[in-house]
Amino acid sequence: MALEERTLDLQRLQAEFLNYKRRVDRDRELVRENATYAALTPIIDVLDTIDRARDHEPLEGGFKAVAEQLERVVAGLGMVKFGAVGDAFDPTVHEALSHIGTDPEVEVTTCKVVAKAGYKIGDRVVRAAQVLVVDPVEE
Repeated sequence: MALEERTLDLQRLQAEFLNYKRRVDRDRELVRENATYAALTPIIDVLDTIDRARDHEPLEGGFKAVAEQLERVVAGLGMVKFGAVGDAFDPTVHEALSHIGTDPEVEVTTCKVVAKAGYKIGDRVVRAAQVLVVDPVEE
């Protein structure tokens, strides 16, 4: 009887410990993700400046090397750029700044201009892509 009770106590303690360990591991991962998010969010403004410079003229020399290295580091930490002309508008990842009319070539509301790229870390949207959209022609 005592052996059976001690065995059940031990099994319960082992289960509680495993649950505790899983919870601690999950919390550690959440802290890491939040720290990465907090560290990378301000860098988005720098990436926007690089994109604007690229739109103006090709990057050259040291500025090009620094820009590419920064983009590699950010991507290595899991931040991914998204949002392209022609993407179907998705309100969970796009912020429509304006509707700019209709387009007979699209079947759904579509991103026609990307004002600012969006960024994600994993499934978490850091910043929605800011876009101008066109609607399909209604028949």
